[in-house]
Amino acid sequence: MNSKVVSLGFQHVMAMYAGAILVPLLVGRALNLSAEQLAYLVAIDLLTCGIATLLQAWQNKYFGIGLPVVLGASFVALSPMIAIGSEYGIPAVYGAIIAAGLFILIFARYLGKLVKLFPPVVTGTVVTIIGLSLIPSGIRNMAGGAGNPDFGSLENLMLSMGVIAVIIVANRFFKGYVRSLSVLLGIMAGTLAATVMGRVHFEEVAEASWFHLPQPFYFGMPTFEIGPILTMLIVGLVIIVESTGVFFALGKICDRPVTQADLTRGYRAEGLAIMIGGIFNAFPYNTFAQNVGLVQLSRNKSTNVVVAAGFILVFLGLIPKVAALATIIPAPVLGGATVVLFGMVVSSGIKMLGSVDFSNQQNALIIACSVSLGLGATVVPELFSQLPHALRILVSDGVITGSLTAIFLNIFFNFRDISAPGTAHQNEAGNARVS
Repeated sequence: MNSKVVSLGFQHVMAMYAGAILVPLLVGRALNLSAEQLAYLVAIDLLTCGIATLLQAWQNKYFGIGLPVVLGASFVALSPMIAIGSEYGIPAVYGAIIAAGLFILIFARYLGKLVKLFPPVVTGTVVTIIGLSLIPSGIRNMAGGAGNPDFGSLENLMLSMGVIAVIIVANRFFKGYVRSLSVLLGIMAGTLAATVMGRVHFEEVAEASWFHLPQPFYFGMPTFEIGPILTMLIVGLVIIVESTGVFFALGKICDRPVTQADLTRGYRAEGLAIMIGGIFNAFPYNTFAQNVGLVQLSRNKSTNVVVAAGFILVFLGLIPKVAALATIIPAPVLGGATVVLFGMVVSSGIKMLGSVDFSNQQNALIIACSVSLGLGATVVPELFSQLPHALRILVSDGVITGSLTAIFLNIFFNFRDISAPGTAHQNEAGNARVS
């Protein structure tokens, strides 16, 4: 593996690094993990991101799509993981993730047929709801984090707004690689400013070891509860739909038609990655769309580049000091970065909805009901508090509520179109275009 391939692989790591570490940081802080546990969560996330990327790059008879894809922790799973962890405990989170990964692995050959249930009106709505439901947590972090005695202080707002300013300036005055790193640059600049202000402490970094081995079931043996499992199955299906769009987009960039067999191998690799995430107490993984742009930008379509990125991520995941560096990022800095990222998720959803025929009143009704119920469950979580326990966890999360609403309303209004031959192919092409 030559130096050019390694440098291009490192470029992929930098492009996805901010998104990769934000999910474990947000989940860990929401579930009140200790500094040591949070560092483990970041480290194991980096390591499993690398393993997941290598699984997809290694095309064989059984799994791996063989396209230059990079996998990272899915934002789709963020709020469901927090909801399940708060209600059932962390072991139930990982039991649900393992079950979802096993489901995807076993039924991979049939999942391609389910793509017809997720036309742009559904995927665009779901992605929009994901972004909108996550923004409040970013706003709370901008102000210093819930329960912080200096919540909303001028110092916190200056830090968070400074991060946003760096991201905006990088996107205004730079192009290409620098622009793709704008969020990471904003986090670095904000953390540096917070250090000068005396708000960053390096004790956890100094105490962290230089090497560790991944530990299965770090947070205890998984438990398997029906409500969390159903919730994570829906998360897994949404992840598959997102990845399908990325697969088709990359296939077009690489001049390689994506076949049904390719999709099946790709889904199996994602199922394996999700199972590994559950076993090592990490996250569900999906393909990162920002790295698709990097493939187009660098014009290097070789899978060797993402293989190099995968090994770099595995290496970083074995060094706790690297993970500990991520845990010292102050909440306002994290908030400034996540508000931008979550806003970009919303804009991606809106872009997907751009291909929807709004002259059809039924499409408008699907979006209206799904977004309203999804946001309603996010803003008023006690909405379903009187439902049975197992059912409550399924609908109390806004993302899942909105996703289920969009899926079932699409089936209700468009059952004949969905059941018609060739629909799946048309929807897949649509997903490729909007991704």
